[in-house]
Amino acid sequence: MSAIDPASAEATAPTGSLADRHRGLIALSGREVNRVLKLWQQTIAAPVVSSFLFILVFGLSLGSRISGVEGVDYDVFIVPGLVTMAMVQAAYSNNSSSVFQARFDRYINDVLASPMKSWEVNLGLSLGGAVRALLIAIALVLLALPVVSVPVEHPLELVLAVFLALVLFSSLGVIVGVYAQSWDHASFVQNIVIVPLSFLGGTFYSVDTLPSPWQEISHVNPLFFVINAVRYGFLGVSDVSVWLSLGVMAALAAVMVAWSSWLFSTGRKLKA
Repeated sequence: MSAIDPASAEATAPTGSLADRHRGLIALSGREVNRVLKLWQQTIAAPVVSSFLFILVFGLSLGSRISGVEGVDYDVFIVPGLVTMAMVQAAYSNNSSSVFQARFDRYINDVLASPMKSWEVNLGLSLGGAVRALLIAIALVLLALPVVSVPVEHPLELVLAVFLALVLFSSLGVIVGVYAQSWDHASFVQNIVIVPLSFLGGTFYSVDTLPSPWQEISHVNPLFFVINAVRYGFLGVSDVSVWLSLGVMAALAAVMVAWSSWLFSTGRKLKA
């Protein structure tokens, strides 16, 4: 009887289920998601309540005093922007803190020493923030529905915009978590960059109402495109072409994913 070549046997025999081949990815992503769900009062409930208060305070109290924006009632107009703002902040803050904590506790060394591929480590650490952000967005929309009637005019564009936003800011959170040297570094990007850009990106107003040169300057803000893409999915209105917004988001997301993937494939800032 001739010997069986292990390589050919592996090629012809069943290789096992998808779950068996990616057990490490499932375990790591499950850990990150469980971290979010275990602390749901802090990770999900708190940002949902704070964003919903914006809808009540700005929408209901000022909505009757402000004429419609781009043909949409003001209380309806601000909901997509607030959903976007809560979503991107959650995706970023979750992953930046999680990755930094893993480095601080040296837990990341065990993950890097495992037989997982670099893309699996990157994806596993990113999924927690994406799930958290998505749960916050869904909860906020469900809470807002009895108060303001928010339509979904373009569901395909909305799904694509949400997906790109999650990829972009989840990857950004991982990158900052890798480079951060203290908790202050991780929070600095959110408090000094993401939050101000969210407000200046048209969360509460249409950028078209701004005078020059502020209107042109706003188009340099990446959050401007994210907010407008999500708003178009909900309301069918946008300050720029939705395809331009989606294109900019896709380009930025590709850069962030490539950067974070490079960090894990090279071990830069992780194995030092």
